[in-house]
Amino acid sequence: MDAAIHADVTLDCSGLKCPMPVLRAAKALRGMIAGQVLSVTATDKAAPKDFQTFCAEGGHILIATDVLGDTPQGQLVRFTIRRGG
Repeated sequence: MDAAIHADVTLDCSGLKCPMPVLRAAKALRGMIAGQVLSVTATDKAAPKDFQTFCAEGGHILIATDVLGDTPQGQLVRFTIRRGG
């Protein structure tokens, strides 16, 4: 994630399987205001495609998708999402 982008809320969904990372992100975003940034980490293999679809359909902006490394649960990926209006 760009150092200039500050996450207002962070969410660790490591070890959770589809659809839980997206469902938890959706719940977190409902409690945020437009323009705020959510950072989600997840290990589910389906998460990259799921978050792309979720953001496109929900009016949110997927700012970045960063691979952080490998864990015993799988590859750890961080999704940086700006809440839409």
